[in-house]
Amino acid sequence: MEDILADDFAAQFPRERRPACQLYLISPLDVSGTFPDRLRRALDAGPVAAFQFRVKGVDQHEAVRLGEPLRRICADADVAFIVNDSASLAKRLGADGVHLGQGDGDVREAREMLGREAQIGVTCHDSRHLAMEAGEAGADYVAFGAFYDTTTKPSEYRPDPSILGWWTTLFASPCVAIGGITPENAAPLIAAGADFIAVSNAVWGGDEAAAVQAFAEVLG
Repeated sequence: MEDILADDFAAQFPRERRPACQLYLISPLDVSGTFPDRLRRALDAGPVAAFQFRVKGVDQHEAVRLGEPLRRICADADVAFIVNDSASLAKRLGADGVHLGQGDGDVREAREMLGREAQIGVTCHDSRHLAMEAGEAGADYVAFGAFYDTTTKPSEYRPDPSILGWWTTLFASPCVAIGGITPENAAPLIAAGADFIAVSNAVWGGDEAAAVQAFAEVLG
């Protein structure tokens, strides 16, 4: 029944009425050393909509030290700077928003802390129910995945790409596809309805500028 309903909405609200799919970069866990230069090079290579700052195993003071130069680079490039997991860290950094996993806090609490203009995203795995709950709570976007095998953040979830079309035909807020996405396998997710494709190792695992350029060609 949901698929039939989505087909009906797709006929009324075709994909071309939504903005073109955009690139959403996620940092590697190690952003020390020359990484700020790599980020600058990636952002100079092609259009990037957002960058997610994702570090693990460091205290908030160190996270702020690592994140602040990256936030400035994103601001200079007019790229949204999103902090992973922690609304309090996002507030300390003056980030544009926060991305919350299912165990990382409540959307409403994050909104109260960060304000009306903050971009709040929520990981929804392969669940339409979790996505609708996130939307009702005021999330600005929902993320589905992992669509492909990934070493960045291994996941037991493997949503069908049709979940992207279901979301974009029924709801106005964007959806993000994540998990093992490369320039070679991104096209089906874009065609299915992803508003953003989130990538990490496909960019940082090699020549970041060449990878961003390759994604730009796929995104058109």
